[in-house]
Amino acid sequence: MNSEATDNTSLIPEQKTISASKWILPFLVLFLVVFIDQYLKYWVKHHMVLHTEKVIFKDWFYLHFTENEGMAFGMKFFGVIGKYALSILRIGVSVFGLWYLIKSIRNGANAWFIICVALILGGAIGNIIDCTFYGVWYQDMNDYQGGYLLGWVVDMLYFPVIETHYPEWSPIKPGEEFIFFSPVFNLADAAISIGVIAIVVFQKHFFPKSSRSETTEQLSSETV
Repeated sequence: MNSEATDNTSLIPEQKTISASKWILPFLVLFLVVFIDQYLKYWVKHHMVLHTEKVIFKDWFYLHFTENEGMAFGMKFFGVIGKYALSILRIGVSVFGLWYLIKSIRNGANAWFIICVALILGGAIGNIIDCTFYGVWYQDMNDYQGGYLLGWVVDMLYFPVIETHYPEWSPIKPGEEFIFFSPVFNLADAAISIGVIAIVVFQKHFFPKSSRSETTEQLSSETV
């Protein structure tokens, strides 16, 4: 009887135990990205005037207060309807991201990969708060139509590392001003970019060779 019981228990698959630290660290990163991003946006909204800037370090780091009413770099489409659609899409992507983060932790994915996912999700949530609630919270401080899902995303980080001019003989914009790096972005954008770039650069370390193709196929099917 004892031998049979032992044999039966050996057939039961082992359940992976996930330590609390594997949950705490990624969600701590997620919280810090959202908190710092929103605090910086709050400070800029209440201490700066739109389209003004403050020098932070010499001539290559500024806080330049601007607002993005649509997608990246100010792109927009279909007016108010397009804004609603974009905000709802962002929320849907973030819900998927939260599900994927939890799934990755439960499946014991690479710890650094999980941190990257947390960075991306934290950045997405930070910008979603802007477009979902800022149209109500800051309606009196903007010229756009107020309402939920109609808020503008606040940008402020500006790094004009190189400021010069195209040479007169250049076939592209001869003599015109050239700035590197010219986009104005926020901490949420930076977190998303860092997470995505790290996954691309270190994918061989994040995904073992035996499971890399399987993981890629799974991500593709889930995305579709």
